[in-house]
Amino acid sequence: MDDYPLLNVFLSMLWFFLWVMWFFLLFKVCTDLFRDRSMGGWAKAGWLVFVLVLPYLGVFVYLIARGRSMGERDVEQLKEQDAAFRQYVRKAAGTEGGGTVDELHRLAALKEKGDITQDEFERAKAQVLSGAAAPSAGAPGATGGSTSPSGTPGGPARGA
Repeated sequence: MDDYPLLNVFLSMLWFFLWVMWFFLLFKVCTDLFRDRSMGGWAKAGWLVFVLVLPYLGVFVYLIARGRSMGERDVEQLKEQDAAFRQYVRKAAGTEGGGTVDELHRLAALKEKGDITQDEFERAKAQVLSGAAAPSAGAPGATGGSTSPSGTPGGPARGA
């Protein structure tokens, strides 16, 4: 290690870091180039040749000329991905379409199992049919009533 001073190690690491950073920029420019829908095929081919033949100059000119639109395309892509993810979650959770009918079926099933009383069912049904956002049935205060001292939703304590 005596023949390679510490400063040379530091400079070698710096050059290596800059080289890796430049490759990152090159890949970012190439992916942005092919992601751009507003640019035609010949323009993409021209930019690609420029970036590959004169790599450093090509990347820097591309960043200067199209840097702002690169950010806009990134934001647009993120919004599309977010919208697709939200649609997938809604579909997987089953909250798309048929909300009122599904809610009434769920309330009827809860009433048949004995989880809610007839009075609670009628109040929740009226709330669903009126179009108000009904809280999840079976949760405390689900029917809009108060919680009794025994902790059951609705009116007086049962079995007390």
